[in-house]
Amino acid sequence: MARKIGSRYTANQILGRGSAGTVWLGEGPDGPVAVKLLREDLASDQELVGRFVQERTALLGLEHPHIVTVRDLVVDGNDLALVMDLVRGTDLRTRLERERRLAPEAAVAIVADVADALAAAHAAGVVHRDVKPENVLLDMQGPLGPGGSHPALLTDFGVAKLIDSPKRTRATKIIGTPDYLAPEIVEGLPPRAAVDIYALATVLYELLAGFTPFGGGHPGAVLRRHVTETVVPLPGIPEELWQLLVQCLAKAPASRLRASELAARLREQLPILAGMPPLDVDEPGLAEEDTDEPAPAAPSGGEPVRRRGAVSLVPGARPDSNRDTHTSMRVPAPDELAGGAHGTARAPRPTGAPRPGSARHRAAVRRRRVTLGVAGVVVAAVVAVGAWFASSDGDDQPAPGTHSTSAP
Repeated sequence: MARKIGSRYTANQILGRGSAGTVWLGEGPDGPVAVKLLREDLASDQELVGRFVQERTALLGLEHPHIVTVRDLVVDGNDLALVMDLVRGTDLRTRLERERRLAPEAAVAIVADVADALAAAHAAGVVHRDVKPENVLLDMQGPLGPGGSHPALLTDFGVAKLIDSPKRTRATKIIGTPDYLAPEIVEGLPPRAAVDIYALATVLYELLAGFTPFGGGHPGAVLRRHVTETVVPLPGIPEELWQLLVQCLAKAPASRLRASELAARLREQLPILAGMPPLDVDEPGLAEEDTDEPAPAAPSGGEPVRRRGAVSLVPGARPDSNRDTHTSMRVPAPDELAGGAHGTARAPRPTGAPRPGSARHRAAVRRRRVTLGVAGVVVAAVVAVGAWFASSDGDDQPAPGTHSTSAP
């Protein structure tokens, strides 16, 4: 059902839903648009509406070939909406779900486009704060780039900052998506441009490997890994590209590259990566303490279903996933972070090994427990028999001060 958004726009159909609001295919004076209608509870927050209006100039001023342009901000009664260019294509999360991992050349080309977008935003004083595959759109009508990649555009600028108001989040809360949060955010420091570089490097790692370097399991475990663990090397990629990833995933913000530097260095790698197939790696397993519940099994009883979705500004978007945008989480205390695992993060899971939480994994755990239980019983029995023999041997020995005699 169509609905009016302000006096100039009509929202015709829902493209997707997310934790921050609903994306509609709309119509404006100049043609089709995407309308992100924020949740009603956000629209009723007068403080947030004031911040929304304050951000208007900055958001409307962000114009770049790799940024989804915000055309208008609408505040009308209970409606709080961003009106943006409509990108006809898909989002990076959807492509990643379909292909699991990308060829290095295509992955690097896409991330270089996003780095260009961040360079323009940072130059304008805007930090995105929620860079992840769901917020990268691929323009299927644009010219193909290296590795057959479509032009990438970054969207949802300013939404995290708008929602992260003092009224909604205290100093002990953080806003973001756990897998992509820079260590300084986890430690409660204010987000600067370097947090976007860390998140984008995480996205590149995910495109290459099929999983994020510190993700998986309970959100608290993910946050701890960002602060305490180092990234697992990815076999099969050029050393210079790996060093770029390591530098941009550095714990210290000052050690990371600037967005413009990252874009240039990535494009230098493209000739080396031409024709290279996707990496052959498997997702690492999780320690049992990193999971809070088993992953949902597939209808056939096989591997668990991956609940990763996307909220894009394009037709055909799926519902949002368990990786919510703008999840409010408690900042871990220093002793909690210090108590985490140190050293290298989880090693990739051996090919063919059961995925943690799957039926195979739970059966293996049960078998291991039964085996240990049986082994314990056997050990106890052996100890008891040994003690009985020792006692029997003692009964055959003469008492001190006596002599044994034998029958003639």
